[in-house]
Amino acid sequence: MSTIQSHVFQNWTFKACEDQEWMPAQVPGCVHTDLLKLGKIPDPFYGTNEKEVQWIDKIDWEYQTEFDVAETLFSQEHLELVFDGLDTYADVYVNEVHVLSADNMFRVWKADVKSVLKGNGNILRIRFRSPIQEDLPKLEKLGYALPASNDQSDVGGLGDKRVSIFARKAPYHYGWDWGPRFVTSGIWREARLEGWTQVRINDVYIQQNEVSATSASLTAVVEVETSQAVDTIIRIGADGQRWERSVSLQPGTQTVEIPISIDEPKLWWSRGLGDPHMYNFLTEVLQGERAVAESTVKTGLRSIRLVRDKDEAGASFYFELNGVAVFAKGANHIPNDSFITEITHERYRHEIVSAAESNMNMLRVWGGGIYEQEVFYELCDEYGILVWQDFMFACSMYPGDEAFLNSVRHEAIDNVKRLRNHPSIALWCGNNEIDSAWAHYVENGGWGWKKEFTAEQRESIWADYEAIFHDLLPEVVEAYSPGVDYWPSSPLVSLTGDETQHAHPSTAEGDIHYWGVWHNVEPFENYNVHVGRFMSEYGFQSFPEYKSVRTYAEEEDLALESEVMLAHQKNGAGNRLIKQYMDMYMHESKDFPSFLYMSQVLQAEAMKTAIEAHRRRKPFCMGTLYWQMNDCWPVASWAGMDYLGRWKALQYYAKRSFSDVLVSVDGTKEDTTDIYIISDQLQPVKGQLQIRLLGFDGTVHRDETHDVTLAPNTGDRVLSLRNVEWLEGHDTANTLLRLDLKQEGAANIVQEHYFVPSKDLALQPANINVSGGADENGVHLVLESDVLAKQVWLSSDVEGVFSDNFFDLIPGIPVKVQFTSREGLQSNDVISNPGPIEVRSMIDFIRLT
Repeated sequence: MSTIQSHVFQNWTFKACEDQEWMPAQVPGCVHTDLLKLGKIPDPFYGTNEKEVQWIDKIDWEYQTEFDVAETLFSQEHLELVFDGLDTYADVYVNEVHVLSADNMFRVWKADVKSVLKGNGNILRIRFRSPIQEDLPKLEKLGYALPASNDQSDVGGLGDKRVSIFARKAPYHYGWDWGPRFVTSGIWREARLEGWTQVRINDVYIQQNEVSATSASLTAVVEVETSQAVDTIIRIGADGQRWERSVSLQPGTQTVEIPISIDEPKLWWSRGLGDPHMYNFLTEVLQGERAVAESTVKTGLRSIRLVRDKDEAGASFYFELNGVAVFAKGANHIPNDSFITEITHERYRHEIVSAAESNMNMLRVWGGGIYEQEVFYELCDEYGILVWQDFMFACSMYPGDEAFLNSVRHEAIDNVKRLRNHPSIALWCGNNEIDSAWAHYVENGGWGWKKEFTAEQRESIWADYEAIFHDLLPEVVEAYSPGVDYWPSSPLVSLTGDETQHAHPSTAEGDIHYWGVWHNVEPFENYNVHVGRFMSEYGFQSFPEYKSVRTYAEEEDLALESEVMLAHQKNGAGNRLIKQYMDMYMHESKDFPSFLYMSQVLQAEAMKTAIEAHRRRKPFCMGTLYWQMNDCWPVASWAGMDYLGRWKALQYYAKRSFSDVLVSVDGTKEDTTDIYIISDQLQPVKGQLQIRLLGFDGTVHRDETHDVTLAPNTGDRVLSLRNVEWLEGHDTANTLLRLDLKQEGAANIVQEHYFVPSKDLALQPANINVSGGADENGVHLVLESDVLAKQVWLSSDVEGVFSDNFFDLIPGIPVKVQFTSREGLQSNDVISNPGPIEVRSMIDFIRLT
């Protein structure tokens, strides 16, 4: 059988173009990581070293490899050089013959090199032009600076000359308010030589026309390339069934469509709703019964749509999967590293497994990073994590010249085609925050960008915006991935063409980014006030834990305003805001390591307030994606999981607040405490809700049990308690409400509610006893305390995750916890030995007077 043969290039070297010495390089990789591995630069993540490596992006670099072509490959009719990713401005030479020039990091680049190759001793050389030197003239030619508020040009020694918007390159490389500025160059995805003869399959798309539990109507869209006219049969096989079509192929590239019908298909479901089943489709080009070309694609069968129906409040905004309304629970994802090629398969799996373990069902791939590596989407498919996929545009205005638009069109086509078979892709979104930042139809709206421009410039800039996000990108999605919805910008109300288009915290349609808490120093309680139809961003910062901080700072750097702490806090006001909010809600920490812990608890409490406020408003609100899931370097940020993959308090809190069945308390009313049950499962909830008023010493002041029932996939207020009646004069500083929902055959759902902020609680030193045990589920720990222990933190020298952490331990109510190592978490080995553990609670971190 004639198939595509390939040779992946090895043994690379690199150097600065102005230098003579070639040095060993790793591909995929980049200049920064190669220099670091050779000891030529200091660790960019350590201390204030970021500023020591800013010279790298100002000069040109080149990579080179020498290779032979095996006879079996050399004898093929066609030999093509293929780069899955070149970062970014690159000129490619084979045996000193120029074969292509690249100018977009997100595109696949190919060149026919049959005529310039020889059997042995070929030289492949790639010259990477400095993205800074390449784009500075474009800024000068334009005559004014387009807004790019997160471009840290000053860190790069460029003053206010922000050039990131000219390069089709990961925006976060130029810095962000959680990330450093490392403007990379290099071969960041696989580079190979491909050979084929007569016929090859370039692409197979399993278009899902109509999918239900009873039948799936599909179309296999097969892109075939031939070097000569040939009569053939194209056959598709999956799950023991076959479909085929006789075709006469002509020289060149053509598309063949083959209808497919599957009765009673196994559907792909998101986590919590069912099995994320996948099908393998084998496509063959046949001559007689001999396959001369073949390709296998994997996909899951599902119907997915964004439902935006008018209603009494405004318009809905939710995802419907296989006819079921899905409440989206999750976070915003950024690249896991400033240096993309350092992200291993294991690190991707750790993130996606962590999302699934945290009861998430959606991640938003945010538009300032990259169209993620294939493994990311494969893991989302495997674990049932829906993906809100941004195109790579964020918080900036972009050029609209013909060359730029042409580059964007090719970029969009490449990535939509690459990702469209992944059932996890739920939405394509044009950009992050640009519509609301520019706010074209509100004179004094947005982020104040428009004030810098004349009326004529404004109209030109907005026309360029519309050309990309209202015309080009939706056309590509419709043409290449019909059936998956497109959303122009996040957040957005609707494309009205007037002032009602732009999102704000009180809009009752579209999606919302609510940042009043944090940026505007609004109280946590406002999360209950500003609840939209879909909360696609909101967040609160914390620091990593002590041992993570010590990877980039020395003991003498451990102060909130030290040079190193400020270098690892990219949000200018960030450290001040954490301290300001801590003064509002928390006890004073006794030292800096304690401050780190308390910052995490503060963040977790903020996000619990937000998540549960959103879930209590179901079905008005049908999505809550906090900012952010992960980090690209060790830093104080909004992440729930730090750069090293360690779960912060937020990740554990999110796991509880995202539980498929949740008991939630609304204590915002002065006279009453409202108790809700929210369910995202497709079975009814039926059980007993035990409500106890407890003293911090374990005394039971009041104990009631109520039968509760709840329809599938809904939420409701089940009880409203009168505070005067329940508290009966008990001191709120020493009293809590404990709720236990007990369902037959299911684990208890628990919730604690306090009547005053954390800083007003009368905490006492706790004696926590830890004992070990074993049952049918393996080894576990049992924790008990003589008085209330708030936010009990278990830590181990073994990297891994506890089944619960940062929980409240109440006298008389032991808590059983299991530990899973990081390796075990990924291999589904449920239980591991944590080794010696350290157990601390809030009282251990408070400055006692």
